[in-house]
Formats: sequence, structure tokens, C-alpha cells
Amino acid sequence: MGHLAALRFESPMGPVHGDAHAGNLMVDQRGRVHLIDLENFCVDHAEWDLVVAAHEFDRLGWAVEEQYTAFSGAYGRDLREWPGFRTLCAIQEFRMTTWLMQNVGEGPEVAEEVMKRIASLRDDDAPRHWRPY
Repeated sequence: MGHLAALRFESPMGPVHGDAHAGNLMVDQRGRVHLIDLENFCVDHAEWDLVVAAHEFDRLGWAVEEQYTAFSGAYGRDLREWPGFRTLCAIQEFRMTTWLMQNVGEGPEVAEEVMKRIASLRDDDAPRHWRPY
């Protein structure tokens, strides 16, 4: 059985954004926050959304500890303590890389980033010095 098939999710099924990060929030003129980019919205386990913030902090260094501590404290759970965290991180990294691949025609910087990501995916323990896109 594969790693994903062996996961035991701890959260119940419910709404999942599918790409939950701060870049997918917009604030209107009244100060209301709106969630955008809903093409991956589905019903699944919350771990799929929680892994985005945990991964950005733990593997990519795109968030500072205070931000992630506040996030996990507000949610009441630090996904990094869940046995399935590494599996979902690997899937998240694959998704991030394949998404960026479709944009290689935008310039040599994007193509170089894609090659860097593919190389790091070959070594699960390699540091991820990825640039955000």
C-alpha cells in the first residue's frame, strides 16, 4: 500500500480550499477578507489545507515562527506532529513544481526554478531553497 493510501486522517470530511495560503486572500474596500482561487475547492479532510501553512513554514521557510505558532494555535493543531505530514508535504511539493512547470515560457528565472525544484524532489531530505511564485 502506498504512503497516501496508508494515511489515517484525523479531521472529519468538510470543505477544503485546495490551495489555502495568504496569496489567495483579498481585502475589499470595507476591510472584509475574501477567499479567492477556488478551482480546487472540494470536500475532503482539513489536513489538505493545513499542510500548506505547515509546509511553507517547516520546509520552505516562507513564514516566521511567530506566524506559524499563531496559525497553529488558532487552529488548535500543529500538523507537523501528525504522522502523515511528510507524505502531504511531498504531494504539496510535487503540485507546486508541476504548477510552475506550465509557466517556464515566462523566462529563464522560472525555468531555472523549475529545474531546482525537480532536483530537490529527487532528495526528500534536501533543503528547499525555493522562491515563491
